[in-house]
Amino acid sequence: MTVGAESQITDLTLNDHACLTFGEPEELLDLTAAFVRDGLAEGQRVVWLAEEPERRLAELGRRGVVPGDAAAGRMTIIGPQDELLKDRAFEVKHAMRWLRDQMARTAHEGYAGLRVAFDMSWALQPICGIEQLPSFEEEIAATLTGTSAAVLCQYDRERFDPVTLASVSGYHTRSVAAATYHHDALLRICRQYAPPGIRLAGQIDRAAEGALGLALGEAIRVDGDITVNMAELSFIDLYCARMIIDAARSLSPSRTVVLRCSPAISGRFLLLGATAVPGISLETAHDT
Repeated sequence: MTVGAESQITDLTLNDHACLTFGEPEELLDLTAAFVRDGLAEGQRVVWLAEEPERRLAELGRRGVVPGDAAAGRMTIIGPQDELLKDRAFEVKHAMRWLRDQMARTAHEGYAGLRVAFDMSWALQPICGIEQLPSFEEEIAATLTGTSAAVLCQYDRERFDPVTLASVSGYHTRSVAAATYHHDALLRICRQYAPPGIRLAGQIDRAAEGALGLALGEAIRVDGDITVNMAELSFIDLYCARMIIDAARSLSPSRTVVLRCSPAISGRFLLLGATAVPGISLETAHDT
């Protein structure tokens, strides 16, 4: 099976077995929220296996995923221990039995399909049987063929070694990434999918003026409110902060720009009078 060229999270459909590599918690949460949101909108059932389910549910809610979907059973977030591990060890047969049970339940309850997201961070623990991870990915690929299910496997590219990532990549039909406007050792600017807008991580100054302008321009051309997510940004110079404020000022009165940032970064926008601009909302980010 061949991995496709990098796809957007919004491109995924049923039968896809996609590999998402992420670098920051905000990136994981944003892309997962879009994956969940699109599945619910299409009448599908969605399951996310991730640590700290209640905290993850709250984060999805902040990104526009309605908590009522969880209460109604359309969306479930559960820890990976019981579903993927047996007697504190990883076993492919046990994990695949759980996935097939989820597929059967989804069909029995009349949903249009099933979306499952696996946060693979559990595989970083010293667990017996972890060498079976490539076999697990291969089994998922074989099981999805001809079904009404999609699986998104989520790997932290900062924590998983290149050998492990290479060993599993070939079993995925798509490689998922956010649309990126700038990416180097100091700065990453990419599209945000839920809620719509852009996301900045690292440090930004006037040298990134072109990329920031392109990202803001594309966000503005989409209808609705915009979020500029700077939760992972540690520095912004006055020039770039003014660019963001000026972009917000150019929007029609019916649209809002949410500036989400740490207390240190929000202080820069307060200094420039951002909150006095109609349509700008300043939101303080907390650790995810």
